[in-house]
Amino acid sequence: MSIENRKFLKLLADYDKHCARISKATSIDIHELPEAKAKRVRRLEKDYVAWFEFYFPNFAKKKSAWFHRKLAEIIIKNKSLRLLAEMYRGAGKSVHIDMGIPLFLYLVLGEIQFMLLLGQTEDKANKLLGGIQSQLTHNNRLKNDYGEKMQHGDWSSGDFLTTDGVRFMALGFGQDPRGSRQDADRPDYIVVDDVDSKKHVNNDRLMREALDFLTEDVWGCFDSDMDSTNRFIYANNNFHRNSITNRLRLYFLEQLKKQEMSGRKSKTHFEVFRVCAVKNLTDFEPEWPERGDAEFWRDKYDNMPYRSFMREYMHVHIEEGKVFKSKDMIFKSPHWLREYDSLCFYGDLSYKANGDFKAMVLVGKKGREFHILLCYLRQKSRADVARWLYDTYEQFGLGNHNIRYLIEGLFAMDEFTNDFMLEGDQRGYHIPVRPDKKAKTDKFDRIESLLGFFEAHMVFFNEDYQTVDQLELINQFLAFEKGSQAHDDGPDACHGAFSYVNRRTAKQETTHVHGERVDNHY
Repeated sequence: MSIENRKFLKLLADYDKHCARISKATSIDIHELPEAKAKRVRRLEKDYVAWFEFYFPNFAKKKSAWFHRKLAEIIIKNKSLRLLAEMYRGAGKSVHIDMGIPLFLYLVLGEIQFMLLLGQTEDKANKLLGGIQSQLTHNNRLKNDYGEKMQHGDWSSGDFLTTDGVRFMALGFGQDPRGSRQDADRPDYIVVDDVDSKKHVNNDRLMREALDFLTEDVWGCFDSDMDSTNRFIYANNNFHRNSITNRLRLYFLEQLKKQEMSGRKSKTHFEVFRVCAVKNLTDFEPEWPERGDAEFWRDKYDNMPYRSFMREYMHVHIEEGKVFKSKDMIFKSPHWLREYDSLCFYGDLSYKANGDFKAMVLVGKKGREFHILLCYLRQKSRADVARWLYDTYEQFGLGNHNIRYLIEGLFAMDEFTNDFMLEGDQRGYHIPVRPDKKAKTDKFDRIESLLGFFEAHMVFFNEDYQTVDQLELINQFLAFEKGSQAHDDGPDACHGAFSYVNRRTAKQETTHVHGERVDNHY
């Protein structure tokens, strides 16, 4: 017998044991009168947590946490939803998001016609889907109160149907979900559970493609009707800056920022729901005390690597670079633009159309601090850089501030500056982008020269406007080393901006008088 067959048979045996435990745990009162039963069901259905704890005693051995209730409220309240459930390992996210909440939506509210579940692999997705089927087939309390629901299909094949025509389907991450439908119904509840992989986080292309897969292929499964139900829930802990989870988080935050600035309330509700294991590392007060008290978490913290604890339980990314270190990548809320001593937008645009990154960064200096305020760092065209710069100029009212706009002189020929001029022609005004003709030293040496600023904690990234571009910039700093083939266009643009604001403030602050020597004749 092959290894695959043995694994599958073991999985089936484990599933049978799981079903037996469910059946044994969900005893019912056979003497309960119909009126009492109806009253009990109505009471339970008013409160998701009470409903969950009654119908799923196997999983509700500990009292549910505040965040389980809040999570359910968000999902139930919003029929058009994009939710990132950024929850620590062991927070019970899968039990509620993959089983408890969808069953409540299906059995109590009648708001699910087609649930699609995506796991890291097809086998893992099928196993997660098995949680719902096992409850519908063996949970005596559910069957007693809501009737027999299983019709045909099987979780092990990733697809089953209920007696009232509701479909549950599982796919592995990356499998094509387009065209998924049950009769006229498209998926209305899609959950993506624990798909991030540490093996792939350093492959930037795979991570970008994964985000595109979610926002294009997966979201494209929903019905496009104006009043359709389309709930999307992504559940994972946030363990790496370059992960799918963190990229999705930055995208969600960007969408929320756009909605806030436009003042328009979107029909689709975006939410980043973050839960850490403990509130702080001083007294280790837990977010779910019934599952583990402060001593439990303090002991876990003391007996595992700091980096691992922060990644798995606190959503803090700790990645080490060869030259620039993660501990020196510090975030801070910026000042008002008018408060900076000097501001410079600097571009490193590259000759290659799609090979190297096109980089533009806005750096402000105040006192001894350098603040990286905004950045563009993408493998796009120079025309795209120009559009972004003009959009940013308008969005943040940059025309009201004294900002120098420079691009590296080597690349500041007519064809480069022309992209900015053409964009300005379309908008009816022009941003004064100029070439920086100052002679350059060796690229490695000039980027490494910034190290002292970082080590002295004089450099700060914008805490209030975190974007995928800023994430890429930090990753390029951490990947920077002699002989590396990693992209370094972002750090090089930072060097140009740092050099300008440093020169500018030095000229402003010096007490020396500059000019030609004049001989006095008496």
